[in-house]
Amino acid sequence: MEQFNVTGMSCAACQSRVEKAVSAVPGVKSCAVSLLTNSMGVEGQVSADAVIQAVEAAGYGASLKSSKAGASGANASKAAYADELKDTETPKMKKRLVASVILLLPLMYVSMGHMLWNWPLPAFLDGNHVAMGLYELLLSALVMVINQKFFVSGFKGLLHKAPNMDTLIALGATAAFGYSVFALFAMTGAVLQADKNQIMYFMNQFYFESAATILTLITVGKMLEAKSKGKTTSALKALMKLAPETAVILVDGKEETVEVEDVKVGDLFVVRPGDKIPVDGVVTEGQSAVNESALTGESLPVEKAPGDKVTSATINTSGYMVCRATRVGEDTTLSEIIRMVSDAAATKAPIAKIADRVSGIFVPAVIGIAAVTLVVWLLSGQTFGYAIARAVSVLVISCPCALGLATPVAIMVGNGIGAKSGILFKTSAALEQAGRTQIIALDKTGTITTGIMKVTDIVTAEGLEKSEFLTAAYSLEAKSQHPISKAIVTYAKENGVESLECSDFEAAAGKGLKASLNGKTIYGGNAKYIEESAKTDISSIKNTIGQLSSQGKTPVLFASENKLLGLLALADTLKVDSAAAISQLKNMGMHLVMLTGDNEKTARAIGNQAGVDEVIASVKPDGKEAVIRELKKQGKVTMVGDGINDAPALASADLGIAIGAGTDVAIDSADVVLMKNSLMDLAAAIRISRATLRNIHENLFWAFFYNVIGIPLAAGCYVAAFGWSLNPMFGAAAMGLSSFCVVTNALRLNFIKVYDAKKDKSVKAPVKGKENTMKITVKGMMCGHCEAHVKKALEAIDGITSATASHEENLVTIETSKEVDQALIKAAVEEAGYEYAGLAD
Repeated sequence: MEQFNVTGMSCAACQSRVEKAVSAVPGVKSCAVSLLTNSMGVEGQVSADAVIQAVEAAGYGASLKSSKAGASGANASKAAYADELKDTETPKMKKRLVASVILLLPLMYVSMGHMLWNWPLPAFLDGNHVAMGLYELLLSALVMVINQKFFVSGFKGLLHKAPNMDTLIALGATAAFGYSVFALFAMTGAVLQADKNQIMYFMNQFYFESAATILTLITVGKMLEAKSKGKTTSALKALMKLAPETAVILVDGKEETVEVEDVKVGDLFVVRPGDKIPVDGVVTEGQSAVNESALTGESLPVEKAPGDKVTSATINTSGYMVCRATRVGEDTTLSEIIRMVSDAAATKAPIAKIADRVSGIFVPAVIGIAAVTLVVWLLSGQTFGYAIARAVSVLVISCPCALGLATPVAIMVGNGIGAKSGILFKTSAALEQAGRTQIIALDKTGTITTGIMKVTDIVTAEGLEKSEFLTAAYSLEAKSQHPISKAIVTYAKENGVESLECSDFEAAAGKGLKASLNGKTIYGGNAKYIEESAKTDISSIKNTIGQLSSQGKTPVLFASENKLLGLLALADTLKVDSAAAISQLKNMGMHLVMLTGDNEKTARAIGNQAGVDEVIASVKPDGKEAVIRELKKQGKVTMVGDGINDAPALASADLGIAIGAGTDVAIDSADVVLMKNSLMDLAAAIRISRATLRNIHENLFWAFFYNVIGIPLAAGCYVAAFGWSLNPMFGAAAMGLSSFCVVTNALRLNFIKVYDAKKDKSVKAPVKGKENTMKITVKGMMCGHCEAHVKKALEAIDGITSATASHEENLVTIETSKEVDQALIKAAVEEAGYEYAGLAD
């Protein structure tokens, strides 16, 4: 995506005009303009010059975003976005506002104070109505000159056939001022004729103060709006402030302080306690604890040792470390986060299309309504002054800005909250989609589980000490680099087990290991290997092996001299918060599906521990993508994964979410990145999205409601029924405050508690055609073959979508898409050769 700065926009109509102009350029695939940040994202095969020309032809200015010369990396991002986020308008508006108020106060003193409450006037004005008119004309004209930006932008838009909010302001102020000038000249004729009644009549037709007040109040509203908008980008500003300015590198063994952009891949850099880590790297010397909360939201420091990765902008809290730079410049994690958050702000959420469609015709429609209002009141017999007041009120109360800001301000705040919590939404559409999720497909390894094998159970042969058994197992496995061996070695080290030297080591791929220990041959491996190669009877622990296997654990047996020493069971264990996170997601109405390439038994065991609704096992990478396509037929699907094999599924899902510790391919394929590698952040992401969507709906409701109620009120539609009418000055005040209200409402999002599950609301989730689950007791099953036999028999019955059997528990779990007669189930079980014992408790 190529990003541009856009100047001259004042409202949603301007935004819509720029989008249409750029979208019409050949080669442009998509264009999204942000009124909030005055930026534009363009995708497609098109030159920057062509895009800029299209914007200029539409009556606005554009320039390509680029890094400042000599800058790179996080500082490049900082330089590139600093100007975009810098509030240059508010200081100018403050000066205009102060000058306008200084002129408006004496104007209001005469026009309102004297005329309504008979406040005393200076001698040169007292009784001289023409002088009073000239006095008001002069002051109001000066206010108009000070606020000429509205007129330049407004009439420029009108000339380009692209009227905007400034057009409404300019037309309203010009109409009020122009009619007042007419009334002033008409009054001079009455003065010549000494007609006091006519003099006072025309004196009451002056709207000079309305023209000046409209401009002043709109400036107040714009300034409040600009200040509030500045707060919505606070997260991005905070990220840019994290970028360190300098780094200490080692050159020929000596420390040298350099600018951070001068650090190159492969350079060694030093980080002392309290220092910010300048670039991404790997620790080569020393160890410490690093505070990564600024990027991940994780409050506890993370221990770092040689070989561990460190990330730019995180803080070294204790020890001295030497690291080797691996990612510098624009490739650092901080730069990518800044770019991601900024890109998200430059994209447009699908929900914004509602406001876009309205904004495109809003201003011309309002001008038309104002014209009709003027004509209708004149035809009804009202004075021209009354009619022009109603028309001006229509022009100045209508607010396309509120419509244009309703979505982007909420999206920006939502993105900021996510960034602070280590949840990165790549696009506005991703932020919206997360809240609409109905089905969540979860990868198992590395997503639900740690992805690291751990020893879970120890069973020793009768008469053998546990320490003796572990020493033998450790000594043998220390010779291997297999993940199972590494897990056993790690466990032994953590528990202070000593290792002995083995000789004649041999490894049988996929089966086991053998070596000589203290003159005896020792074996370790699966049951078949121990039985055949070690010639050892394992009948005494076959039941134990079966039980452990049914729990998804991998038993590793050890034997020596035809005698069984014992077994170690290993498993890829659940992350500490996976079950709790999945419980929260289910309470939010999600249907949880676990996808894995593991065998059915292991997958079922992990699925039961995690609490997912459905387990789909033995799935290859392309199979995962196929499953996602099937799930999408049932509802909105989110895929969560961390590996290369998850990339196709992540890309295929309605929303792809990558765990931050996963591979670059998975992260590149995803729409959302969870930096903390925790499923709790998945629930938090959905909460952020739902809160943002709710806020957008509130903003859109307010914007539509305000205009639907305000425009008829300004036009005088309620005069006959209720006697309600609206002074143009109050209309201008309402217009200025409407956008401020929308932005302020969006800022309320900052108060949501993203990890608080108390206020979670459940939405109805589709359950892949399933309407019921039942459990039956079946006796006579002895092994996995029996389970498969029963499964096949039951799934042949119409209405049964799946059957999962367990011979250890004599239990079969049946899922149905419609009501199934129990007699059919009983008959199928008995025909398969087993005993049906009724429904399970």
